[in-house]
Amino acid sequence: MANKEATVAELTDKFRESTAILLTEYRGLTVGEIKNLRDKVRNDATYSVVKNTLTKIAAKQAGIDSLEEYMSGPTAIAFVHGDPVAAAKGLRDFSKDHPVLVLKGGFFDGQPMDAAEVQKLAALESREVLLAKLAGAFKASLFGAAYMFTAPTAQAARAIDALRQQKENQGA
Repeated sequence: MANKEATVAELTDKFRESTAILLTEYRGLTVGEIKNLRDKVRNDATYSVVKNTLTKIAAKQAGIDSLEEYMSGPTAIAFVHGDPVAAAKGLRDFSKDHPVLVLKGGFFDGQPMDAAEVQKLAALESREVLLAKLAGAFKASLFGAAYMFTAPTAQAARAIDALRQQKENQGA
């Protein structure tokens, strides 16, 4: 009994500390394949095979009551501690090579997600790519602003030079 309570407490902490939760069915994967999947998502998530009954209790204790519909059959959860998009991509890519891995759903940003929404999350660009694009847009905007501010000065300098040359040509 104490062991189950400790497991529930540990799972509750994982639910509370995670930025996202992604649920899968792993039926048909070998122990080696599950290890490979854990290695694939390790940077962004902890992939754990869970007992449905204890997980339901832990999710409720963590304030998440929308996962019950996904808690049937052999379930494993990716508790995301890093980039949710990268974790979802890792699971999706692994499931392409191992079709027995089924993305069931999840929980992200306070909202439940079905399998289709997890697929959409996986289709997004990673945080690093989005930040790089944003930085590029800022750089382009700054370059445009700098050009806009220097253009009148350059035009004035060209106009003054043209007037100077005109005066020189008239005087000569």
